[in-house]
Amino acid sequence: MSTCDLTGRHYLVTGVTNQESIAWHVAAALQRAGAEVVLSSFGRTARIARKAAARLPCEPDVLELDVTDEDDFARLAEELRGRWGALDGVLHSVAYAPADAVSGAFLETPAAGALRGFQVSAYSLQRLAAALAPLLTASEHGGSIVGVTVDSSRALPGYDWMGVFKSTLEAVARYLALHLGPHGVRVNLVAAGPLETLSAQGIGSFEALAEHYERWAPLGWDRTDPGQVVGAVLFLLSDLAAHTTGQILHADGGLHAVAGGIGEPPR
Repeated sequence: MSTCDLTGRHYLVTGVTNQESIAWHVAAALQRAGAEVVLSSFGRTARIARKAAARLPCEPDVLELDVTDEDDFARLAEELRGRWGALDGVLHSVAYAPADAVSGAFLETPAAGALRGFQVSAYSLQRLAAALAPLLTASEHGGSIVGVTVDSSRALPGYDWMGVFKSTLEAVARYLALHLGPHGVRVNLVAAGPLETLSAQGIGSFEALAEHYERWAPLGWDRTDPGQVVGAVLFLLSDLAAHTTGQILHADGGLHAVAGGIGEPPR
């Protein structure tokens, strides 16, 4: 029977900013499960990422990866090949939307902002997967790519173009599942409920959205606890999901399944 023992396995975790980020908590959980982890960041955020890395159970290296720089993907793949030879999994937790693309600015967003957000938030998953596919294919356990999204089946007030980018990310993940499946590589996403992360600070409607989840999610929701999402990510990165690909696993307290806002929640 498969377990979540990840001893001796190797993972890349992108998107660590601080100790409140989903990526940081995933990296910590992977280390506690016995895995070896490296993080990626770039530019000024790399300094913050290194401070956060120092607070993990075992301080990992932070490698340079600017997802808008094609050469960085090649350098990252070469570094990981020399370090490990194979890669068991990747967490893609990278997203960006300029201020004029969210919080009610949908109709005025210029093409440059929309295209930049698309490149960072969605296209980067394809580039990361393509660069690391040979290493993931070399995993004796079957490689796994997991990305982080939101419930983009509905238009979320204030998310605007970020909601569009996440919908695109989901389509990218499905096509990656199609093309990488024959090589033994799985691609799945986790749709997280609203959490108080650095990126959430740019969403003007975050407070109202978080309150909605806290009021209506059948299992409840805590906007301050990224750990609510970690289990879903670890499941998809582990052998427990060895035959699962192209899926979106919701870690949102169950809100995606109910029509909140009608009557009183069943408490």
